[in-house]
Amino acid sequence: MSDLKDLSSLDGLSRNETIKATSNHLRGLIKEELLEDTPAFGDDSEQLLKFHGIYQQDDRDRRKEARAKGLTKHHQLMIRTRIPGGVVSPDAYVAHDDISRRWANGTLRVTTRQDFQLHGVLKGDIKKSISAINEALLTTLGGCGDVERNIMCCPEPIADQFHTDVDRSIGAMVTELTPKTRAYHEIWLDGEVVETSEPEVEPLYREHYLPRKFKTTVALEGDNCVDVYAHDLAIVAMKSTDGKLRGFNVLVGGGLGRTHNKPETFVAVATPLAFVEPEQIVDVAREVVSVQRDYGDRANRRHARLKYTIADRGLEWFRNEVQSRVPFKLQQPEPLSWKPVDDHLGWHEQGDGRLYVGIYIENGRIADVDGVSSRTGLRKIVDELRPQVRLTAQQNVILAGIDPADRPRVEQLMAEHGIAAVEAIPQAIRNAMACPAIPTCGLAVAEAERALPGLIRQLATILDEVGLADERISFRMSGCPNGCSRPYLGDVGFVGTTLGKYDVMLGGDFNGTRLNRVFAPNVPIAEIPGLLKPLFERFRSDRRPEEGFGNWVDRAGFEALHGVTA
Repeated sequence: MSDLKDLSSLDGLSRNETIKATSNHLRGLIKEELLEDTPAFGDDSEQLLKFHGIYQQDDRDRRKEARAKGLTKHHQLMIRTRIPGGVVSPDAYVAHDDISRRWANGTLRVTTRQDFQLHGVLKGDIKKSISAINEALLTTLGGCGDVERNIMCCPEPIADQFHTDVDRSIGAMVTELTPKTRAYHEIWLDGEVVETSEPEVEPLYREHYLPRKFKTTVALEGDNCVDVYAHDLAIVAMKSTDGKLRGFNVLVGGGLGRTHNKPETFVAVATPLAFVEPEQIVDVAREVVSVQRDYGDRANRRHARLKYTIADRGLEWFRNEVQSRVPFKLQQPEPLSWKPVDDHLGWHEQGDGRLYVGIYIENGRIADVDGVSSRTGLRKIVDELRPQVRLTAQQNVILAGIDPADRPRVEQLMAEHGIAAVEAIPQAIRNAMACPAIPTCGLAVAEAERALPGLIRQLATILDEVGLADERISFRMSGCPNGCSRPYLGDVGFVGTTLGKYDVMLGGDFNGTRLNRVFAPNVPIAEIPGLLKPLFERFRSDRRPEEGFGNWVDRAGFEALHGVTA
């Protein structure tokens, strides 16, 4: 494995390492290629664009059309805005909605990492789109690429000292872990090119950035609505008896990406590392990242995430390495306990006399489709009442800071646009989510966002028939094994293996603390309801009081349950 201190030679390293090292701090030829009258960027620029929050994709539904025109692909771009904690001002929401209408495909996508994604942007419109995002005081820098991605946090907008303290810590971490290159402003915002004899310096990422992407989330004690165990760096804010922030539990090494038929790749949950004081968390976060920078695998990108560094070298080695880089003693981690996960949907008090409402958005797609005009309805609410918008890790939307007197107006606008109150949404649908997959994601081998709605309604009907309509069971579908929708942490996961077929994963838990396992491989989607129905029936009769479906599966064991489905 490569130590960054020995990277004077790039021999034996992955191609991406050469691209980063020779990019002049993420500039490459992006600016020059922007001026070319071509539908796509070159291969090296395609990799560098990710650091700027841009994925070059093609519309897989239109490949035949592209070939008929003599093109290999119908090229388009996806823009991902980095939104720490999912907090979006009214102006920023309006800006994204405007961009989606003018230059994208007319929809907004809420991701499982509390970002916005804009799909279908053409190369000629990309600079205008990014400029408009920055005018709304958000950025796409670090939305993708081998750097710290968007830092997540519980989106509940509670007005108390604890939440204020946590928000302050997240802001400090964002500042510390954001790339410092001037390339972003030079390319996208026509920033001044500084002429100096002093070399540009990335104090954290240096010349080579990280070996692979790096994901961080902050959960609040007792509330795991952000799937904290799925992340490279998992931070749990702990509350004191007087309601203030007393410190952070730090866990490391989570990650849900893997590759089919590559057993050396695996999914993992984060493991406890240390407890630190509130003023120490930024230093610890920086040094956790720096250890991965120095020791992560730069030869094999499939083996380049933090979970592999820890698996190869050991958690104790990692802890000692972090300890050697901070000026204070790392304390032993504290025990963690979790309440049932709250998706924060419906109406709630904020603690300051105002209200917030969590609105269900199926698979995160804010669009006007099938009688639900969530795009038009949310825009009208934001234009008229100017609430703060918060994006959740379950791909839903929270409207915050609503005066109680305005609640009837919000409910009226929701009803007029077919946006259902949470009480009217079946639990199976409410607790399901999928990644975009086909047609935009080049990694997808199966459908997800377009396949799950039909499947989940069949499963909701079955659950109703067997008397489990009110049961909270999480269903998550991914179009490939990379796991963007975190399918490996759900009660039930569907992981695409080829078009129309999925590995059915069982035995996780609703609170997202345990990995599930493959129960049945390569199941055609039409056969999934029949596979699961007898399990739901047996669960209803065999479960212990308050036992969730995933916990029952784990207790019963696959061997016994295969007999149920035979």
